[in-house]
Amino acid sequence: MLVLFIPVSVLVDLSQKIDNFNQFEVPTSEILWYYYNFVWHFGFILFPIFLFLSVIWFTSKLSSNSEVIAMLGSGISFYRYLRPFLIAALLISIGAFVAGQFIVPTASKNIKEFEFTYLKSSKKDRQTQQLFKQIGEGDFIYLSQFNPTRQLGYNFSYERFEGNRMSSKITARNIRWVEEDTLYRLTDYFKRSFDISGKERIESKTRLDTLMPFTFEDLSPLNYAAQTLTLFELNRFIAKEKESGSPLINRHLLVRHKRWSIMFAAFILTIIGVAVSSFKRRGGIGLNLALGVVLAFLYIFFDKIFEVMVEKSNYTAALAAWIPNLIFGIFSIVILRYAKR
Repeated sequence: MLVLFIPVSVLVDLSQKIDNFNQFEVPTSEILWYYYNFVWHFGFILFPIFLFLSVIWFTSKLSSNSEVIAMLGSGISFYRYLRPFLIAALLISIGAFVAGQFIVPTASKNIKEFEFTYLKSSKKDRQTQQLFKQIGEGDFIYLSQFNPTRQLGYNFSYERFEGNRMSSKITARNIRWVEEDTLYRLTDYFKRSFDISGKERIESKTRLDTLMPFTFEDLSPLNYAAQTLTLFELNRFIAKEKESGSPLINRHLLVRHKRWSIMFAAFILTIIGVAVSSFKRRGGIGLNLALGVVLAFLYIFFDKIFEVMVEKSNYTAALAAWIPNLIFGIFSIVILRYAKR
């Protein structure tokens, strides 16, 4: 099924972007590189669905030739008949898991960079207003606005606490990253320091070039950053985002949960596929495939509904990733019992 659907999806995407490729004179080598990454990205997202439809097509062929009836009639139990499908699903899922953790994130990153570099169709997606982050124990940063293109932040504030006591506070009208000097430039710099006795010391400068224990990427990571990180990078990134109190933490957690839940989805959909197509129907293979497509779209529908709930509200990421599997898991048990009869 992948061999059938991937070329179609590439052609559909190419038809939508061909005018942009011509307008921005994108090199052919870069277009080929983009679609190499596109195949990995698209194939991983829909691999459980492709596996599901493949199982239905293959099993329907067996049942239409009365081979399933012959196997079960010879004394083979339905669970024994199901076992090779589950073993195949396990092997495919392991391969997909490894790809999803180490290959697909790099492909997703390359796709985003290509779109930003050549198509200019969208800005880099990140939060730029009212940034508030904890960058360490007792260290808090605030920016009212951030311009990623100019690497410039406005109304900068850096507060440092020792226990419950504020030890210092730095404010500046703006803060800019100076690439050639690899430092930060603060305009209208003002610093208040407090010792243990509460005595205040004030320092101010029109301009100050200095180093800071953070980067703008720490304060305003790309919204899709989690999708571009490998397994271990993602775990470190999420731990860092949790510590900083990122408002996007649920979105990042959803990415991690879905990378794990997709393996179980492959098993669940395999069971459903075998159960719904193991016996002859008047409509033959066409009816089984039609039923499979309906179930596939229902799975995608539930998956997207819960994904949007995480992005637009504080819905728990773990529930959003696993509820579609739970719903279809229950359905697989019910339909498997029906198929055994």
